[in-house]
Amino acid sequence: MGLLALQNDLTSGKTTCRDVVTSYLERIESQKHLNAFLEVYGDEALDRAEVIDSKIKSNNAGKLAGLVIGIKDNIAYKGHPVSASSKILAGFNSNFSATVVERLLAEDAIIIGRLNCDEFAMGASNENSAYGNVLNAADNARVPGGSSGGSAVAVQADLCMASLGSDTGGSIRQPSSFTGTFGMKPTYGRVSRWGLLAYASSFDQIGPITKSVEDMAMILEVMAGVDEHDATVSQQPVPDYSKNLSLPDKQRIAVIRDCLVSDGIAPHVKEHTEKAIEKLKAEGHTVEFVDFPYLDYMVSCYYVLTTAEASSNLSRYSGLMYGHRSSDATDLESTFKLSRSEGFGEEVKRRIMAGTFVLSSDQYDAYYTKAQKVRRVIQDETFKILDNYDAILLPTTPTEAFKIGEKSDDLIAMYLADIFTVQAPLAGIPAISIPTGSTPENLPFGLQLMTGRFEEQKLLQLSHYLYELMTN
Repeated sequence: MGLLALQNDLTSGKTTCRDVVTSYLERIESQKHLNAFLEVYGDEALDRAEVIDSKIKSNNAGKLAGLVIGIKDNIAYKGHPVSASSKILAGFNSNFSATVVERLLAEDAIIIGRLNCDEFAMGASNENSAYGNVLNAADNARVPGGSSGGSAVAVQADLCMASLGSDTGGSIRQPSSFTGTFGMKPTYGRVSRWGLLAYASSFDQIGPITKSVEDMAMILEVMAGVDEHDATVSQQPVPDYSKNLSLPDKQRIAVIRDCLVSDGIAPHVKEHTEKAIEKLKAEGHTVEFVDFPYLDYMVSCYYVLTTAEASSNLSRYSGLMYGHRSSDATDLESTFKLSRSEGFGEEVKRRIMAGTFVLSSDQYDAYYTKAQKVRRVIQDETFKILDNYDAILLPTTPTEAFKIGEKSDDLIAMYLADIFTVQAPLAGIPAISIPTGSTPENLPFGLQLMTGRFEEQKLLQLSHYLYELMTN
């Protein structure tokens, strides 16, 4: 059931917010083995549900009344723990709420808990959490994707109606593809990053994971917009996305040729993408292949820049002010070394060291400066395509979800799981994964759409249309 249908039932008295929350709490308890939630706010959610039930009866409830939502464990919620699934922040409670959390609560959403993720949002499989793997509900032997794996599985397994994730290089869209959910990375600057624990500040964006485009549109229009706490947020007005999801006219859609001839793409993913192309053409849309000869450079460029930013951002976790402090420390230097060594996981340490290396004085120009230039080339070439087309269509991921442990010893293969998702954050444009495909074993995978900067309305309209086209 979507949010609008639920709100109709709430208004008519067929159900109550308390009943809805109780149902989800029972479901969460029965699916604990998935390890999607790090903490469930059961009593708090029930108390809030009763308040919102009263508001509904008096006809003054907010836009999101009845929406039961989980938040990724790198989004601050006042008075609640936030750890980015890392031991370095064990015992830390946030003293303020992220802007997105404040806006959801202001419109009467109910936050039911915080969700597991790859440590500091670094990973493509959710195998890097200090609190254990999240399991894919479609096949518990497979990963849910990362880093927002808990957020995706919570929606996939009906543990909440929607969730918030963060996307740096594909961390919403890739797990959405692996779990058969909708996941969006908005334009950089569309949604405030205030209260998001930073991984790479010029890439990170908070976005929704849902079961429908309609719910996604309603959540996005509440979260997006100007925020005095975040100077990178755009001043552009926020449309009423949910009020206009009909595609107004025929579209011009580009397909990046290299994506469909990539060595790692699974045959069923390629065939499904080709099927989508043919269906769009049959409906009168223009779909054309375009060349984008930078596919092999994007992942390298992304990892140089994001590890550099991570090296800087994570330097604040020192064992001095908050979070984990080593009991074996004897002086300032040992406090730094031991607290960070004990608190950070292997993947986070690896990326901090890589970032520190590319920022070092003798390597800065060879790596960081060059990667910034490559990023500009990728951005410019992406914009050129979008100057001539309404959207870019490509697979979200080269394959369906892989097995737990399958890529743990092959870091290059793990990093290449992001090969189709890093273009959007490098260019700063919005992108969405749409759950339209599945393997013969019923393992889901998605199609991805990208549009121009701040063209979320067009992206949502086309996504709604494409989903209906491919599933009906």
